[in-house]
Amino acid sequence: MENTSNAFKAAAAELESRRLDAEQSLEKRRVEIAARLPEVASLEQSILNTSVELTRAICSHYGNINEIIERLKNENLSNQRKIEMMLVNCGYPSDYLKPKYYCEKCKDTGYHEGIRCECFERLINKYQIVEISKNCHIKLSDFSDFRLEYYPNTLDSNGINAQERMKALKNYCMIYADNFSDSSPSLFMLGKTGLGKTFLSSCIAKKLMLSGKNVAFDSIQNFLTKIQNEQFGREEGNTIEVLTNADLVILDDLGSEFNSSVFQSGLYTIINNRINLEKPMIVTTNMSLSELNEKYDDRIISRLLSFEPLRFFGIDIRQVQQKLKHRQ
Repeated sequence: MENTSNAFKAAAAELESRRLDAEQSLEKRRVEIAARLPEVASLEQSILNTSVELTRAICSHYGNINEIIERLKNENLSNQRKIEMMLVNCGYPSDYLKPKYYCEKCKDTGYHEGIRCECFERLINKYQIVEISKNCHIKLSDFSDFRLEYYPNTLDSNGINAQERMKALKNYCMIYADNFSDSSPSLFMLGKTGLGKTFLSSCIAKKLMLSGKNVAFDSIQNFLTKIQNEQFGREEGNTIEVLTNADLVILDDLGSEFNSSVFQSGLYTIINNRINLEKPMIVTTNMSLSELNEKYDDRIISRLLSFEPLRFFGIDIRQVQQKLKHRQ
């Protein structure tokens, strides 16, 4: 994977910070236990001394090394059991004097058995998402700020009450965010401009980001422009791969991007990669299905139609806000 140097450095710095936190926390617990249970500190020192004794035996070639290793191993296990028993008898967890790493697999080093650990890969992906989203001007919002009073509480010509329909849609999005997982469905938000598609998708994004999920959220135009710049060497990074690996990808305002073969190819790759890996995404558009059919080829349309459709109703909220402003 082609990583940006900034993302790699930021991920490595966070790993180092996690490792230092684990070590400093362990040292505080050791000082605490040494003051309360000095016998434990003495046993821990005995365990450390066995390492020194083993090193000396190996270097001096004195005695039967295998016998020495077995004896020291048994002594260490015996002392460790004594420590754990003392801790438990005093109300501490048996592993109180063991480091609590964020990732037990690599001990927060970023590598396991010579291979980059999954936790390191996730951190790199996280910071690459931060990089590709830094030019995003979409404000992240809260569900509590979604104003149902902006939607008509009357039946339209199709017998639909926009306010009731949008109340149900808001609740659906809240449940979606609360129960989000790798198996969550992909969503296709359709409706005319100014009906809250970007707002509700930003609410989902914020909720998931606060829970520690990696969410890539921006306009489709920005994402595709960055992909194009990377292909032609104008920028570093691999946005396609970042969007493939994110927990959730939100492509806002589909149809607003330039109509080019490069962009269509990039869009197809993003959507197809996510579908093949069964990873959820959210796509919003102001275009009707007939308009989408005119703009995109069948491969893209068929994949979008496999998403869960969320249809937005009402009138442009910005117009409603203007009217309310003039009345005041």
